[in-house]
Amino acid sequence: MTTSANTPARIFLTGATGYIGSAIAHGLLEDGYEVLGLARSDAAAETLRQRGISVHCGDLTDLDSLAAGAQAAGGVIHTAFVHDFSRYEEINRIERRAVEAMAEALEGSGKTFVATSATTVLVPGQLGTEDDAAAPSSPGYVRAASEAALPASQRGVRASVVRLPPSVHGPGDTAFVPALIAIARQTGISGFVEEGENRWAAVHRLDAARLFRLVFEKAEAGTAWHGVAEEGIPMRRIAETIAEGLGIPARSIPVSEAADHFGWLAGFVQIDNPASSALTRERIGWRPREADLLTDIRDSGYFS
Repeated sequence: MTTSANTPARIFLTGATGYIGSAIAHGLLEDGYEVLGLARSDAAAETLRQRGISVHCGDLTDLDSLAAGAQAAGGVIHTAFVHDFSRYEEINRIERRAVEAMAEALEGSGKTFVATSATTVLVPGQLGTEDDAAAPSSPGYVRAASEAALPASQRGVRASVVRLPPSVHGPGDTAFVPALIAIARQTGISGFVEEGENRWAAVHRLDAARLFRLVFEKAEAGTAWHGVAEEGIPMRRIAETIAEGLGIPARSIPVSEAADHFGWLAGFVQIDNPASSALTRERIGWRPREADLLTDIRDSGYFS
């Protein structure tokens, strides 16, 4: 993808060394884009250089740096996030200010801004769609700060959000599934809460990365998109797959004991977050093609 002959479009990518961001960066480079990656350390900067990515120093609390990165590129894909849910209010403020700083820097430019949100911002217990707004009562509402990008579509920015499900899986995963496996190893039990009927939507990392590129190129301003390959996998099935991989029992954990058993993960393990990507597939032509979550858990080195 190029803006003119022999002139690659430049995209400012936050989270460029991260699990999802690195996959997005790889795909963008293959497609002929120039990537300007946000680096918060010398080590991150060196990693970016080795991957052929230009370096922009800063972090999510350095609003001037974020604005400068946005202005220096033809568009922005924002995937960076402070994954410390013990600081719920603080990380919410950091995310909102970061999104607003980049959106403000792009005002009136017509440039593209794709932010990363989560399906957990939607009303729990019902199948969420792309047309649903974030619900303040949702257990994952902290990621709704990312949706502050959408109002920028009224101020001359082609802004949109990609909502990702609780499990973005694949080799190199360091998020919820590996945390569940670590707890299961430690306790000797692969647990689920009560009947384990609550559901997690899921997507493979590489399918998610392809969606970001499609949204950057094709999305209309003010739209939300769902990177969801599987609408809802019961937590009991996830726990049973982990139990099989470790050779331990899967067992129901009473809700009264969930906090003690799962620690910081207790709230996420109880989320019922089915989500649809039907409109994303119809409107933008995205088609997931990688392994499903349970197959990935069994076959992609999660137990190594």
